[in-house]
Amino acid sequence: MTHTTPPRTGGQILVDTLRLHGAERIFCVPGESYLAVLDALLDAPDIAVTVCRQESGAAMMADAYARCTGRPGVCFVTRGPGATNASAGLHIAQQDSTPVILFIGQIRRDTQEREAFQEIDYRRMLGPLTKWTAQIDDTARIPEMVSRAYHNATAGRPGPVALALPEDMLTETAEAPDAGPSRPVTTGVDPTALAELRERLAAAERPFVLAGGGGWDEGASAALHRFAESWDLPVGVSFRCQGYFDCLHPNYAGDVGLGANPELVRHIQASDLLIALGPKLGEATSQGYSLLDIPRPRQTFIHIHADAEELGRVYQSDLPINADMRAAPRALATLTPPDSVPWSAWTREVNASYHRWTDDPPANPGTLQMGEIITWLNEHLPEEAIIANGAGNYCIWSNRFYRYRRFRSMLAPTSGSMGYGAPAAIAAALACPNRPVVGFSGDGCFLMTGQELATAVQYRVPVVLLVVNNGSYGTIRMHQEREYPGRVSATDLHNPDFAALARSHGAHGERVEHTEEFPEAFRRAQGVGGPALIELMLDKATIAPGRSLGGG
Repeated sequence: MTHTTPPRTGGQILVDTLRLHGAERIFCVPGESYLAVLDALLDAPDIAVTVCRQESGAAMMADAYARCTGRPGVCFVTRGPGATNASAGLHIAQQDSTPVILFIGQIRRDTQEREAFQEIDYRRMLGPLTKWTAQIDDTARIPEMVSRAYHNATAGRPGPVALALPEDMLTETAEAPDAGPSRPVTTGVDPTALAELRERLAAAERPFVLAGGGGWDEGASAALHRFAESWDLPVGVSFRCQGYFDCLHPNYAGDVGLGANPELVRHIQASDLLIALGPKLGEATSQGYSLLDIPRPRQTFIHIHADAEELGRVYQSDLPINADMRAAPRALATLTPPDSVPWSAWTREVNASYHRWTDDPPANPGTLQMGEIITWLNEHLPEEAIIANGAGNYCIWSNRFYRYRRFRSMLAPTSGSMGYGAPAAIAAALACPNRPVVGFSGDGCFLMTGQELATAVQYRVPVVLLVVNNGSYGTIRMHQEREYPGRVSATDLHNPDFAALARSHGAHGERVEHTEEFPEAFRRAQGVGGPALIELMLDKATIAPGRSLGGG
């Protein structure tokens, strides 16, 4: 039953609707196209407004905030260039199945279809990057359409949605009844399918669980641990989903992504039953679609996914189960195992393979050893610490050798988007003030969104940003050396003094050139109580763990 409300402007209705849906923080770059919303936010002190320096950083912060809180991340940008900049963050949210709601200030309705100033048809532009893109043309329909945005972003496979807001629509008044708060839709596991899964699992000799995808929460991660422990199952995670399963757990197998442990790949291929719990098995996790046979994997294959259309898209499963990751792990945790299982030795071998791959980071050229730095962080950061990174070969060190212990201790883009590390770390520190946050960026990666350091200074965000500076687009240089050895083109970088740049922003900044300098530098960075940046001077010859220019 609806109730009448006094006339309000579209901006007021929108802000009131966000409050009803539980929005506590928005990320934005202001624009004249949604001034009515900015004005209404003055009367909503319970919604924190984080003003960012560029729309891609704002959208990436909304993505990271959503991952950390489990609630949709909200981002406001202006029309035209604002929306095109934000599309980088939407692509990350789309590939990572993150619920993000992007609100875009739009041109007035009476100027549309004339190629007006900064005019874009967002349905056409953002359609492939979102679950739903629409424009609110009727002020009275704001509660309805924002409610739909929240439900759409969180239901099934989570993802981003975008709503365009014509400037004149936001200043018009209307009597619009408020909608109630949205409730996440849960898709449970069919009892018959659950019984069949138990029967197939009990008959296996070399089972393997591969967990990943979006829509997880801390309770689901805990349930996965209970399921793995009661059945003594080896558990791996899909690309950049570390933190779903404790890396120091005796059942942990490692992550399956770019540069995966070759022994882990062979173990999965040798399994006789594979339970894919949440991942869509895209290109990175599937090792370029070579991990499993297409269309019928050779092993018994059980695929559990929140999106029914994903089941059977590439791989035909013996038991497809349409269930979301809030429900499926909890259902698996209820299954009673047999008195004994025949695969315990298999599980121990899979775990031993993980440790052979990760326990002893190799040395790299130069005076700064990335492996020793990661080892030090493993020993000195608490298990609740959050590690964020963007994209580049520098990520291999933290992705492979850091021990992720708690749920959402990793924030990283499966889309391989550069620039994610710094804004994601800043948003994580805002979302989880009681958890230490460290952001890894390469030199090229940081300069794409490093202006958000100013945002961190403005809000005194306690975050430590590590910038790995090798003066190169290292990943591209690696591919270049493989395809065109000795012919360096467009991969060298001339960088600023990153430590001085941080200090010019008002942050703590220092440079580390030798490994032994890092511990005290890190302690100083943590002790400032605000943003800090440490520039790590890495030898350009370092390509990846165990690989260097001219050294194999």
